[in-house]
Amino acid sequence: MKRRTTKKRQATKRRITSLLTGLVMATGTALGANPASAAEPIPTEFGTDWHDPLTAAPPVDKPATRSCEVTLVDTEFRDFTPYTGSYTPPKGCGDHWSKVVLRLDGKVKGRQYDRLGHLEVGGVEVLRTSTPEPSPEGIQWSVEKDVTHYSDTFRRGRSVEMLIGNVVDDTYTGVIDVEVTLTFYAAQGRTKPADAPDTVLPLKNDRLTTPRNSEKIVAEVYATGSGGGCEEFWYLTVPDDEPYSCKADKGPYREVQVKVDGQLAGIASPFPNVWTGGWSNPFLWYVVPAPRAFDVKPLEYDLTPFAGILNDGREHRVEVSVAGVPEGQSGWSTPANVLVWQDENSRTVTGALTRHEESDPSNTTTHTPGPLHRQDTEGGHRLTVSGYLNTSHGRVVTTVGRTVANTSTHRWTEDENTDGLKARWSDDETVTVDDRGPARVTHTNRAYTVDGEITVDSADRLRTVITLGDHARTSTTRVGKRVSWARLDDTYTGDAAWTLNVPRDQRHAVGTSGEHYRLIGSEGCYDRTIRTEQGTLTQDRRIC
Repeated sequence: MKRRTTKKRQATKRRITSLLTGLVMATGTALGANPASAAEPIPTEFGTDWHDPLTAAPPVDKPATRSCEVTLVDTEFRDFTPYTGSYTPPKGCGDHWSKVVLRLDGKVKGRQYDRLGHLEVGGVEVLRTSTPEPSPEGIQWSVEKDVTHYSDTFRRGRSVEMLIGNVVDDTYTGVIDVEVTLTFYAAQGRTKPADAPDTVLPLKNDRLTTPRNSEKIVAEVYATGSGGGCEEFWYLTVPDDEPYSCKADKGPYREVQVKVDGQLAGIASPFPNVWTGGWSNPFLWYVVPAPRAFDVKPLEYDLTPFAGILNDGREHRVEVSVAGVPEGQSGWSTPANVLVWQDENSRTVTGALTRHEESDPSNTTTHTPGPLHRQDTEGGHRLTVSGYLNTSHGRVVTTVGRTVANTSTHRWTEDENTDGLKARWSDDETVTVDDRGPARVTHTNRAYTVDGEITVDSADRLRTVITLGDHARTSTTRVGKRVSWARLDDTYTGDAAWTLNVPRDQRHAVGTSGEHYRLIGSEGCYDRTIRTEQGTLTQDRRIC
């Protein structure tokens, strides 16, 4: 949630990653450094220090095999100068690993805003992240991410680039100290090499040439609305003729699209990221960040129906764009990678796109004026594509159907001292693979929710109450029989208040926050709840 000037910025026992390949291709979590004692007293308001950031998400499950560690980055970020270095593959763990885990360890103290960052290896984006806002006494945090699907990138020496753009001066004193490592787990005994893509290609300058024997192609896009302007809060924008401070032609509907040679090839609902200074209230996020804030998950697009076109050995134009952004307006970042699985028994795989059906995109906004303005938005789009490939193991037909939709209600007063949003984004996908045997059908249903409100009273007391949800269901069936399934429910809740326009020691900030992360499925269960008050961890409960 934004406010102008000062008000805006101050203001499982086993991991189920294999079941979520079409759901979240890489999973990460922030790990708390110092769990609080149950006997630790709860302060009456925020002080000058608080618990280190943590999330309820599970750590990456690691096999009990030989491991090798490589340091990718060890640096401090003080400005907008990127870190550059080089990567050399490890020795002693082979080159077809069972798992590769990235770990970021960060620390910062003083005063600093939330900052966005990215990490590239050989031009491939392997991590997109944001930072927590520090206490004067300093905080530490860690993020783990399963990056096994980038194994092809890690098999050769590569360049490394990382940037967390930062400003350090007399006011903003926080220097961001970061170390990033990769740990490679060998394939030994019953622990086999991971089924990772054979080739990983960064999408640069909207141009792509894939191997001629590609039999599965997946694009991933790290889409974030950011940069401090209104597109950081795209879900709150209104059409130009409505009385609100953030405007965007036709309102808040956004859709991240991929086109191949000018033809729409994939659609997705963007995730409504909230960074750790968001909704005018950093006290909400000091300990528990919003879902995905430290590990921005890419949107995924199965482009296999287009493989017959892309396999001709020529360069093709593959473009990523965000529908709904006013023409000429910046604010979105959409770096993309293309993951390719190849037919090892064929030099060339031929095929064709046989079906392309697209609904007319819908996007309507209705403004109801009054003391409390109201804008209702509904939008959606549907795309179905199908194609075949003549592989060494027969003809394979892949059909991808995807439907995205958004409904939201935005309410605000003329002075925006009351400003609230209730919104839901759905992204439903069905991928059917027919390879002359029983067809394999994978259904994935994603839903993202925001329900929050900011109020500022006559005493300049700002309060934010908010609930955020990241939900997904996935199942795979053959001949109508379910062979695997998983369900993710990640819910954040927070309520925090502080006094505007006074020195920091007079803000009298208070706040509660919590997260319930539940991941269950055919391979296990993980259920964890954490809660905080005034920056103190008050509950950390695991059920399974």
